[in-house]
Amino acid sequence: MKLWQKVTMAAATAAMLPAAAQADGAAAQPSRPKLLVAISVDQFSADLFAEYRQHYTGGMKRLANAIVFPAGYQSHAATETCPGHSTILTGSRPGRTGIVANNWYDLSLPRADKKVYCSEDPSAPGSDSDHYVVSPLYLKAQTLGDRMKAADPGSRVVAVAGKDRAAVMMGGHVTDQMWFWGGKSYVTLPDRKDRPVPAAIGPINARVAALVAKPGKAELPAMCRSRSVAVPIGQGKQVGVLADRKAEDFKGFRAAADFDAATTDLAIGLLDELKLGRGAGTDVLTIGLSATDYVGHTYGTEGAEMCAQMVALDNNVGRILAALDATKVPYAVVLTADHGGHDLTERTRQRGFAYAERVDPKLNPAAYSEIMAREFNLSLKDDLIHGDGPFGDWYLSREIPADVRPRLLAALKARLLAHRQVAEVFTADDMRRLPMPQPPVEEWSLAERTRASFDPERSGDLIVLLKPKVMPIADPTRGFVATHGSPWQNDRRVPILFYRPGATGFEQPLSVETVDILPTLGALVGLKIPAGEIDGRCLDLDAGAADSCAD
Repeated sequence: MKLWQKVTMAAATAAMLPAAAQADGAAAQPSRPKLLVAISVDQFSADLFAEYRQHYTGGMKRLANAIVFPAGYQSHAATETCPGHSTILTGSRPGRTGIVANNWYDLSLPRADKKVYCSEDPSAPGSDSDHYVVSPLYLKAQTLGDRMKAADPGSRVVAVAGKDRAAVMMGGHVTDQMWFWGGKSYVTLPDRKDRPVPAAIGPINARVAALVAKPGKAELPAMCRSRSVAVPIGQGKQVGVLADRKAEDFKGFRAAADFDAATTDLAIGLLDELKLGRGAGTDVLTIGLSATDYVGHTYGTEGAEMCAQMVALDNNVGRILAALDATKVPYAVVLTADHGGHDLTERTRQRGFAYAERVDPKLNPAAYSEIMAREFNLSLKDDLIHGDGPFGDWYLSREIPADVRPRLLAALKARLLAHRQVAEVFTADDMRRLPMPQPPVEEWSLAERTRASFDPERSGDLIVLLKPKVMPIADPTRGFVATHGSPWQNDRRVPILFYRPGATGFEQPLSVETVDILPTLGALVGLKIPAGEIDGRCLDLDAGAADSCAD
C-alpha cells in the first residue's frame, strides 16, 4: 500500500467533524491559535483548484469549504518557486524580499560562476550555483517565524519541504528545525549537523530509501481514467498516461505521489515529537509539498499524472489536518501556492489552441551575446550577456565600455522587442522610476507586475517577458516539458485557503495577494507588524460582523 493511502478511518472521521460543526452552526468562536501552519503546494494554480475542487473528498474538501479566496495572486512577474515562497510568510513582494528569481547573476562575485542560487551561501568554499551550501542568507525580509521568535523566544519554528528553497523562504532565518529533500534523503542546514536529530527523521528516510529501491507501480484512480490520453512530444516519447517508476529513480520519485506523502510523514512526525502548539509560546509549522510542481514540469498539468497527484494531495492534506485535530490545541492553517502553471504546448495545441508554441531556441542570452558583440565590434574575456534563459533577468558584462553601454542596451532592447515571441522588455532604469503598485492586482500593467519583483541590487539590466502561451522550454524531449515564470494569469493566480476549527466558512471572490497571509495570521495571535515593513494587508477571516484584524 502506498504511503499516501495509509489514512485510517479514525483520521478520516476526525477530518470531517469540524466541517460538520460549521455546517450546523453549533461551533463556538475559535480560540486564539497556539499553532500556525502554512502549507505551500508548489505549482498549485487557481486553475487546478477550480478544476479539481468538485472532486476532493478529504483534506482539500475541508479547506475548500472553509475560508476561501479563490482569486489569490502571486502578484509579481517573476513567478518562480523561490520568489513565490518568499512572499508567503514575509508579507513582502520579491522587490522587498530580494528574491528576484530562482537564480540570478552577481557579476561582482569573486568565483568563476557568477550565477547564484536563491538559497545558497556564495561565501562557502568551493560553492557554485549547482553545488551550494543551503542558507537563508539572500532573504532580506523577516518571516512569520522570525517575527514570532523576536516577539516571544518561547515560540518555535519548524520548516519541512520537498525543496530546500521552500523550507528556507517560508521558515526564515531562525528556525528551530528545518528539513528538506536533499536528493536521496531529508537533510537539514549544514550548520545544524551538530544538533540532535529528531527521532522521526531516521525511520522516514529509511522508508523512503526502501520505497525508491523497488519499482513503483502506477495506480490510476478511477476518476482519472478520462484524463489518461497519450500526448506525443517527439522522439517516440509521450506524456499523459500514468507510467511505472523504475527502481532507484530518485529523480522520478519527486514527481510521484509518495514524495509528498513522505514530506507529510515528516511534518506529522515533527508535530508529534516536538509537541508543537503545546509549549509556552505560539509555534509555527511550515510545510512545502513539492510533488505537484515536479508533475507539472515532467508531464504537464492536464493529464492522468496530475489527476493522480490531486487525489494524493487531497489525502495528504487530510492526514495533516487529522494530525492537527489530534493535538487538541487551537490552530490555524493556510494553504496556498508559490505560483501557478500552464500545460505543455503539445496538449494545448491538440485541444485547439494553435497560438500555443515553444520558444525559439535562438532567443537566449548566449545567442544575443554573439549578435551584439558583432554589432558593436566587442571582444571581451567575459560573456557579453548573462542570463538564466529566454526570459527574466539579463545582465550586461561589466567589461563593456561606459560610452558603449547605453547604446548597446538600447539596441539589445530594440532587437528583443522585434522578436515575435517577446511581449515586453524593461530596463532597470524603467523599473527604478516606477513606484510599487497597489491593488487591485489583476489590473496591473506588465510594468507594474515586473516592478513588484524588481530589486535594484539584484535584478538584471533588462527584464524580458514572453508572450502568453510561449513555453520557455524549446525541446520537451530533454527533461521537463512545461514550466512557469511568466507574468500572465495562469502563473500568477493561486488559491488562498484558511481554516480554523470552529470558524464559519465563507468565500471572497475579490483578488487578494499571498503577501496578505503574514499580517492575517499575525493578527490572529496579536503579532504587531509595522505596516511600512511589508506590502500586504490583513484579511478579515470572520464571516460575521466581527473583524479578525481588529486589535
